Amino acid sequence: MNELLDNLNLRFDYAALNSEVTEADVRRTCAEAIQYELCAVCFNPVWIRIASEIVAGTGVRVISVAGFPLGANRTSQKVIEAAEAVQDGADEIDMVANIGWLCSDRFVEAEAEMRKVRRNLPEDVVLKVIIEAGKLTSAQQVDATSAVINSGAQFVKTSTGFFGGATIEQVEILHRAARGQIQVKASGGIRTLDQCREFLKAGASRLGSSSCVNILNELRRTRA
Repeated sequence: MNELLDNLNLRFDYAALNSEVTEADVRRTCAEAIQYELCAVCFNPVWIRIASEIVAGTGVRVISVAGFPLGANRTSQKVIEAAEAVQDGADEIDMVANIGWLCSDRFVEAEAEMRKVRRNLPEDVVLKVIIEAGKLTSAQQVDATSAVINSGAQFVKTSTGFFGGATIEQVEILHRAARGQIQVKASGGIRTLDQCREFLKAGASRLGSSSCVNILNELRRTRA
């Protein structure tokens, strides 16, 4: 089981997405991501240019969000937001699906929106789609994952973290529904090493958290 935690740093997307995040917070988050050799940092679009300049050449990737956190923007706005973030240096986009459509079983429309965002991004930019699993039934989570697969995105992501965090059950459902065709990102409320172990065991390959540094320090203490 402990092997799941090998290279745990490379599983982490270090998120700083609250409205009160300052440039100083962005610079600190990037510096810590570089120090701990994390997979990526994740910010709102306004900070992407600065973040990409700070982490350039370090191996740390930059993630921007689109349609965050409600997912209720027009599709055209999500497309523009994602494309402009890439112009600013984003390597990945975490897009919030239209949650109202998912809750209403309007998966065809939700999938069309995801596909439109995907088609307007360069091929080498990773697209993760947030489905806010806590708002959906188990069956809707499965259907939403199928929509993500069909859209061409690379990840289905549990949640924004603004309306409740990920659960083990959600990750297990999404992992089964993904059938190895896309990956699963667990996000929201991940604050301990034990949680990381359980989410990875359940099938997550990436973890979104604002507590990466504390968790990795906890891991170092357990292995000292």
